[in-house]
Amino acid sequence: MVAKADDDLDGKEQEEQQQQVEETESLRRELAAAKEAAEGNLNKLKYLMADFDNYRKQMEKQAASRVEAIKSELLLKFLNIRDDYQRAIEGARQKKGEPAVIEGLEGILKNIDSLLSSEGVRPIEAVGTPFDPNVHDAIAFSPRQDVEENTVISEIRRGYMLNGKVLRPSLVEVARKIIKNSDSANNADAGEK
Repeated sequence: MVAKADDDLDGKEQEEQQQQVEETESLRRELAAAKEAAEGNLNKLKYLMADFDNYRKQMEKQAASRVEAIKSELLLKFLNIRDDYQRAIEGARQKKGEPAVIEGLEGILKNIDSLLSSEGVRPIEAVGTPFDPNVHDAIAFSPRQDVEENTVISEIRRGYMLNGKVLRPSLVEVARKIIKNSDSANNADAGEK
């Protein structure tokens, strides 16, 4: 009977060991599934953080672009005021106006120029340069032999750049070569004979 009791104990121990092995395997499977779920959630979180960072950068870029557009609009209005002051000074000089008035207008013009310069506005050099449709608007063409073709010969309205971009293009007059029609010259010669 003692041998049977020992066999029963060995059987129970084996059963308990088997149950513990099964429980351990079950816990390992659950742990592996939990690790896999955690890694999946971590990857989702990383993607979400990257998407949010991209969204934030895009919003910052759009906000900066909007600020730049508003700044450009405001500076264009100042350029129009500057043009008005320039015309007022020229008119006062032509009519031999009061020197104090002319000095006052020139002082205001210097302040406007200083403000524009401090904001990054730079004049476009036009006269004597080759015509560039990116920074010049040609409003007139003049036949000229003394300068090279497509050279800006006069500036009707000054243009300006802001941070490397055209704020307002220059309105210019461009030189063209005089082209003589040889057929009409030959026809005129033939008609005289």
